[in-house]
Amino acid sequence: MKFFLLYLFLEVLVSVNIASSLGGLLTFVEIVLSAFIGVSILVNFRSTLAENLSAVSYNQIDLVQFQKLNLFTLIGAILLLVPGFLTDIIGLIMQFSVFTSMLVNRYGVKSNDKKIYEENNHIKKDSDVIDVEIISDNTTIK
Repeated sequence: MKFFLLYLFLEVLVSVNIASSLGGLLTFVEIVLSAFIGVSILVNFRSTLAENLSAVSYNQIDLVQFQKLNLFTLIGAILLLVPGFLTDIIGLIMQFSVFTSMLVNRYGVKSNDKKIYEENNHIKKDSDVIDVEIISDNTTIK
């Protein structure tokens, strides 16, 4: 509840300051334009998902980053649909993969997530096993 009230307070401060400098008509245009951008992002989410899937297939990102990047794209699009300048700014920032990947890399703990993934899928790695190839000295065919 405290965070919601803090959000409302910041949203009102930012919206009043920006709307007073833009005026009523430009504020209305910005609200409609940001909603249109949010809808178009949601409509084109399939291509964003395909790009992230190709990044996973080329091992550029792992599955946890894949999930978080797609989540940031969806949340950013929804924030663009909500009227308000602060939500629009946050929604636009969440659309840029540079910022979202920085957030994912900063707050995502890869080693812990990998450990949990291995435990859930019963993947055990044998660190003491050495793979060898046996070559037979017997060259005659019987």
